[in-house]
Amino acid sequence: MSDFDQWRELAQQFRVDSIRTSSAASSGHPTSSLSAADLMAVLMAKHLHYDFDEPENPNNDHLIFSKGHASPLLYAMYRAAGVIDDEELMTYRQLGSRLQGHPVPRALPYVDVATGSLGQGLPIGVGIALAAKQLDYLPYRVWVLCGDSEMTEGSMWEAFEHAGHFGLDNLTAIIDVNRLGQRGFTMHQWDVDAFAKPAEAFGWRTIVIDGHDVQAIDDAYSEAVGTPSSPTVIIAKTIKGKGVTEVEDRNEAHGKPVKDAETAIKELGGESNIAVQVSKPVTDQAPHTFEVAGAEIPTFKVGEEVATRKAYGQALTALGSNRGDVVCLDGEISNSTHAEIFTKAHPERYFEMYIAEQLMVAAAVGVQVRGWVPYASTFAAFMSRAYDFIRMAAISGADLNLCGSHAGVSIGEDGPSQMGLEDIAMFRAVYGSTVLHPSDANQTAQLVWQMADLEGVRYLRTARPALPVIYEPDEQFEVGGSYVARRSDDDKVAIVAAGVCVHEALEAAETLAGEGLNARVIDAYSIKPIDAATLREAAQDTGGRLITVEDHWPEGGLGDAVLDALAESELTLRVVKMAVRKMPGSGPSKDLIKDAGIDAESIADAARKLAETEG
Repeated sequence: MSDFDQWRELAQQFRVDSIRTSSAASSGHPTSSLSAADLMAVLMAKHLHYDFDEPENPNNDHLIFSKGHASPLLYAMYRAAGVIDDEELMTYRQLGSRLQGHPVPRALPYVDVATGSLGQGLPIGVGIALAAKQLDYLPYRVWVLCGDSEMTEGSMWEAFEHAGHFGLDNLTAIIDVNRLGQRGFTMHQWDVDAFAKPAEAFGWRTIVIDGHDVQAIDDAYSEAVGTPSSPTVIIAKTIKGKGVTEVEDRNEAHGKPVKDAETAIKELGGESNIAVQVSKPVTDQAPHTFEVAGAEIPTFKVGEEVATRKAYGQALTALGSNRGDVVCLDGEISNSTHAEIFTKAHPERYFEMYIAEQLMVAAAVGVQVRGWVPYASTFAAFMSRAYDFIRMAAISGADLNLCGSHAGVSIGEDGPSQMGLEDIAMFRAVYGSTVLHPSDANQTAQLVWQMADLEGVRYLRTARPALPVIYEPDEQFEVGGSYVARRSDDDKVAIVAAGVCVHEALEAAETLAGEGLNARVIDAYSIKPIDAATLREAAQDTGGRLITVEDHWPEGGLGDAVLDALAESELTLRVVKMAVRKMPGSGPSKDLIKDAGIDAESIADAARKLAETEG
């Protein structure tokens, strides 16, 4: 039997298993799997290099199903590789099964990242390919199976543009052009030029093939591997539901199990048990490591005016001098986020992602797949563009550090389009996330260094204005803690703040003290996890009188984090939430803070009124 015949039989087995799994689950996407079966059969049998006995092998190729709904096909491949058996295959989509509806790395070590939200696999693949060429210095390849429907996502074209710019010749995108989406025809149907021409313009090698011709598929993969200096996209014209009369090229069949599975399986040739010996990695090299000179955490003098965004850049640079696994990405504003300091010190570990926040976060996810520790920065407001990538990173169990600068109305004259006023709420809602908002440079530096060893999505919120350093360098700021910046034995109210609002709170407390009214000031720099014990103590000591102050909308920010922490308290609470409650405009920072009602004078007024209430 020729290789071609063997590949055709393997593809039929993939089709049969895709029908069997989805029929057992009474849900799934078998037709999306059937169209790509030939493409994956040839890849797995000849071109993929992967040691399934050692999924952590740094030389393994990476296969990403950007069209994650075709998971029945992926799991059929795993059965052929012998890493799941037929009994497990039939647990597809059942509670507790590793074979979830869309692939998840928490469940299977062969899956790099969670997919299923379309438009993400190829951008993440760019990050992995960048890691191979510029960090690991290893020849592994990245293969990404894409759906034609998801090619309308802008993130896919961000990936095409950047991969071409970086010359990622170790990256191959395979577009399954089956012309049918969820509710009908895709935008371009079988117009392959609609994919080929823009890809060529972005510097990709384009190969158009019949996606069911195994010889053409083999030739295309060989050409992709042999193409230097540019990534390759294989545009494969396919038929959705290929091989099953009931669903082949039919609009209404998407996302549903085949009604007559028995007949469909018989039509495909019946069940089989072909095993595939996937080729091992082409080398056994160790990944590259970067030598570092070592550095101490930067420190700043009390009273010195330093923006927390600048402290971020300095602390990250020092961290990079201390740890060779730290990598920096930025969205073309490194002179504002101050990531540029890292860029100059460690250019070999810096990636300029330009104005493409979705791709920046996706690339950071890809880089961490290979064990690197990414820090990615842009304005806090622009993180919202990448939110779907951030929440999917949490599903992937990804470890990455994100820094949003220029948060809140305190940025001043640039106005509301640049003001991150939703970011705390956004990141608090991410599963397993850490949310930090330092108030001075020494605090910032310590938190930047601690972030590197945390798990999950870590977010640091920094501000634009240069404000006085208020803490000595030897003060300790642990994630999950807070700092009581002012207290007495007779505090009538407690003011809980973070970031620039800590400075306003301290000024308000000083004014109130001159009037004989003592106010405790808690710097809640760790918003998630929050220091509930210190908050409960403050509530107990002040008769439940708390004021929260934040340069953020009132929904989902610090105030809500405080209320959540005290939700089960038996104390009677009187909480005043001070936040930005009207649409800001342009103006000097201090004027905008005052106009928003989160300045020292407004805080003092609120404290006076609250102190008059019964404890």
